[in-house]
Amino acid sequence: MGSAEPHIASAQSKTLHGRLTEEFMQRIRSGQWPVGSALPSEKELCEENKVSRHTLRHTLQTLQTQGLIDRHQGAASRVISCNPPRVYSQDFNSLRDVLRYPANTYRENLIERHIECDAQLQDTLRAPIGSSWYQIGAIRRDEQSNLALAWTDIYILNKFSRVVKLKNHAHEMVYEQIDRHFGVGIEQAEIEIQSSTLSREHARLLDVPADTPCLVIIRRYYDSHGDPFEVTVTRHPEKRFTFKMELKSVSRSTH
Repeated sequence: MGSAEPHIASAQSKTLHGRLTEEFMQRIRSGQWPVGSALPSEKELCEENKVSRHTLRHTLQTLQTQGLIDRHQGAASRVISCNPPRVYSQDFNSLRDVLRYPANTYRENLIERHIECDAQLQDTLRAPIGSSWYQIGAIRRDEQSNLALAWTDIYILNKFSRVVKLKNHAHEMVYEQIDRHFGVGIEQAEIEIQSSTLSREHARLLDVPADTPCLVIIRRYYDSHGDPFEVTVTRHPEKRFTFKMELKSVSRSTH
């Protein structure tokens, strides 16, 4: 049993599709099919290489996936690159790694109130007008310096409002508290980023001049039914927020 997998992998690497893909890639790299040129017709390629149209199209699809050619129905395939572009992956293990703030920050709640979704809020909440929500308005501060880093409005379904009474509420992400205490987790998340300026009131709370430029980050968290259960709108004044994301190169298989 131990020798079966290498034998299968070896056989797969010698498939007609695999050999044809390598041959076409070599033609592109060598300049026989230069960048910007059109490939011969599918009929010509099938006849020249003595392969079926199915095998040829599989090969062309692989080259397209590799970023070497561009294909459109009714038009000739065209070479757009002689080398596969590098693909990068984000270095995180879960949504929490993307959505979490640093551990040395906390929220200072200044607003805790029951509200209804109205026409003005509907575009932000993506919820029916008249639906019941609970708003938490808070300053996010650095624990050591107590510097105000951002203003955040957190809108959660009204039935989750008691999270504000939970121990360690100020230091934990609200969606984590909802997941742990109500069993509702994130099935889908949207992150929207906008540029804006702070209102006079937000600027006062964050101790910056009025009309200071800010970065607005809107996060929408959806449950297993596709309904939003938490929406946060956070306003970061300039020079008080840095987002760092590490990307690592990953290889692309040619087969």
